[in-house]
Amino acid sequence: MRVLVTGGGGFIGSHVVEALLEDGHDVRVLDAMLPAVHPTPPTLPAAAEVLIGDVRDAAEVERALDGVDAVCHQAAMVGLGLNFDDAPDYVGCNDLGTAVLLAGMARAGLSALVLASSMVVYGEGRYECPVHGVVAPGPRTPAALDAGRFEPPCPHCGADLAAGLVDESAAPDPRNVYATTKLAQEHLAAAFARTTGARVAALRYHNVYGPRMPRDTPYAGVASIFRSALAAGQAPRVFEDGAQRRDFVHVRDVAAANLVALAAVTNEEPIATGTLRTYNVGSGTVRTVGEMAAILARACAGPEPVVTGAYRLGDVRHITASSARLRTELGWSPREEFEAGMTEFADAGMRA
Repeated sequence: MRVLVTGGGGFIGSHVVEALLEDGHDVRVLDAMLPAVHPTPPTLPAAAEVLIGDVRDAAEVERALDGVDAVCHQAAMVGLGLNFDDAPDYVGCNDLGTAVLLAGMARAGLSALVLASSMVVYGEGRYECPVHGVVAPGPRTPAALDAGRFEPPCPHCGADLAAGLVDESAAPDPRNVYATTKLAQEHLAAAFARTTGARVAALRYHNVYGPRMPRDTPYAGVASIFRSALAAGQAPRVFEDGAQRRDFVHVRDVAAANLVALAAVTNEEPIATGTLRTYNVGSGTVRTVGEMAAILARACAGPEPVVTGAYRLGDVRHITASSARLRTELGWSPREEFEAGMTEFADAGMRA
């Protein structure tokens, strides 16, 4: 089939483009190629048709949708940003852009969408109190973080909590502007599905890493930030105490998840007509940020990480995925082993 990949010039999008081509699909890319995101224009496979245009431009979207069968929507402004001044840009890129795309799909009669969502819609992950069972701790306060109390307490009794794997049934609780826009994308896509009878798979990516990650940008992921520091001969600077739990998933596994999701939205099962189905995309292996930094530092033969005790308000403490739904319903499983993936990443090219 012919598939439109929005944001196909980006880190994840470019890997999705390659995976689709390898799977025998015709691929069209729509990417604004903004200089702030792509200081150096990306090199995409010659087999992909590339359109330079903004997903917020209805005319460009209409041109990109002509003749396609399905859409993988990867275009988004990512990361926590610098401060709240970034909010209009996040909302414009992520939510207005998604709304323009969905309106164009509705006009074109397209009914198959894979949406790139994110773990950030959950806020904190899954926690269990020995007294009150599964609980949802509130945002951590500056006073607690300044005092080095990084673990969120039980909101009822203040007891220590045990962190676990979050599944798709958890109530969303976005903690920053980026997270809020990603949840809004899901709501828009769900409304689109109900209104038009479309089928939508929303893939909630966990911490994606791998070749072609962006470097030297405030919007880069933590693995990229550490890699850039090591390339400069500097020690990775780890926030808090380094014990934050994350699920690091390789970008090639994420691209493979897009393939199985595409198959699901172009068939009658397991996603019913007129519905959006969410899927966590994670390796299923819990790692700490400090552990990741240490493995990457060894792979780069660089200085050991420095644990700073500093923090970013809006970061969550622990968020790790249960990807059981994606595995059982769509038959996906990760193939990239973490230490081998980090060793590859230590030498892989990064996007300027």
